[in-house]
Amino acid sequence: MLLEKLRQEVYRANMELPEKNLVVYTWGNVSGIDREKGLIVIKPSGVEYEDLTPENLVIVDMNNKIVEGDLNPSSDTKTHVELYKTFPAIGGIVHTHSPHAVGWAQAGRDIPCYGTTHADYFYGSVPCTRNLTAQEVDEDYELNTGKVIAETFRERNLDPVAVPGVICHSHGPFSWGKDPAQAVYHAVVLEEVAKMAMYTITVNPQAAPAPQYIQDKHYLRKHGPNAYYGQGK
Repeated sequence: MLLEKLRQEVYRANMELPEKNLVVYTWGNVSGIDREKGLIVIKPSGVEYEDLTPENLVIVDMNNKIVEGDLNPSSDTKTHVELYKTFPAIGGIVHTHSPHAVGWAQAGRDIPCYGTTHADYFYGSVPCTRNLTAQEVDEDYELNTGKVIAETFRERNLDPVAVPGVICHSHGPFSWGKDPAQAVYHAVVLEEVAKMAMYTITVNPQAAPAPQYIQDKHYLRKHGPNAYYGQGK
């Protein structure tokens, strides 16, 4: 069986989604990539989490071809593949329909950085993509979902390492990280900051984002060249 270690990582990451209340039923998926081999391990489409095993995960190549597995891969596979092609620094991807992030996506709004919790993990707003056109949906919905995410990051000059997630207009969130576990971590954070932002504009609809110097301080103390948060060297 190919990629046994990565299979285990992707399996554990998928099983975190219901544990962290990010999905109900089968509304989500996690993948991981072996960059050297150019192979991706991803959840099979429509399989309940209680039925998921490392063995029934599906392996696809960078051309969306099944390399190993008896089940159909996630319907979002082409989106994952496109993101791996576009963002070479990432090693895992998560897609969910977590409700607060979806609320912002359905409103077609970026999630502003109102405070330090957000700034600790996302450098600036979590961007919302444009809607796909009818032609893009008809042509190849999942592939073009990946392309519109890439377009959003390119046009806004965003670093996918500093902004490890996005919300797709009228759809929902994708997040990523250096591996599947970190991608899930960022999915949890994205949902929490989406919830906090929703509370913020409920209390004060005119609330402004946190001052840039506060955003800078909180992001850079964890991720900057002189980061000092935690028990590092």
